[in-house]
Amino acid sequence: MNDPQRRGLHGRQSDWPFTTTFWIIGGVYLGLVVAMVAADVTFTSPSQIVRALATPEIRYAIKLSLLSCTLSSLLSLIVAVPLGYLLSRQEFPGKSLVDTVVDIPIVLPPLVVGLSLLILFQIRIAGHRLEEWLRMDLHFPVTYAVPSVILAQFAVAAAFAVRTLRVSFEQINPRNEQVALTLGCTRAQAFWRVVLPEARRGLMAAGTLAWARSLGEFGPILIFSGATRMKTEVLSTTVFLELSVGNIEAAVAVSLLMIALALLVLILVRLLGTDIVFGKALRP
Repeated sequence: MNDPQRRGLHGRQSDWPFTTTFWIIGGVYLGLVVAMVAADVTFTSPSQIVRALATPEIRYAIKLSLLSCTLSSLLSLIVAVPLGYLLSRQEFPGKSLVDTVVDIPIVLPPLVVGLSLLILFQIRIAGHRLEEWLRMDLHFPVTYAVPSVILAQFAVAAAFAVRTLRVSFEQINPRNEQVALTLGCTRAQAFWRVVLPEARRGLMAAGTLAWARSLGEFGPILIFSGATRMKTEVLSTTVFLELSVGNIEAAVAVSLLMIALALLVLILVRLLGTDIVFGKALRP
């Protein structure tokens, strides 16, 4: 055996401490995640889960969660399509600033998002005769009502949808759009007939990610919408309410439901393409 082969064999043999160390470190975290899910599953029984999910309050929370998450994800797509396209295709003054503003809901603490929404819709200018007119909540009564739940979810979920669609548009060859323009299409026609159909996987991934982010939203909803039973209660706030009254079984049952929904979302996102969502979508 010549020297290069011997050095290569020796290098491969000496790699096992490095690889093993990395697997041990990563395995600790993986074990923690699996242990958390297993703890929830083994804490209660199927009969207790069915009984908890059958209560009127939790049924209402399930319905409101499905409705609000769906609406917030649709609203997120309405915003994410134009913003994602502009950020991926256009160069304009202040692009970096726009890019930064999109990231603000992602990096802000959730409670700060909720507090900011609450202040926005209840703004007052003391001593000014236009004080009442300037209160947005008088014209758009959303605070502590169902619309506030949708708005709180949308405020954060839209940022993730924009990031996902921006990457999706960037992965589409701009030459196809240019060819459509040379054949007589307007920019709008080229977008609707060429770009958007090619971005359909990104659209589905963005909508799915926005839906999942809306489902897990808690801080903004708690501050901006409250946690009123049979009114603004969603699954995330149900866990909080059940824990506050010592009903751990019901809290675990709702948690398991949210885990199941999250796993379904992860499976769907993986099928749509991990490079779109997890590889580049959240890059600055």
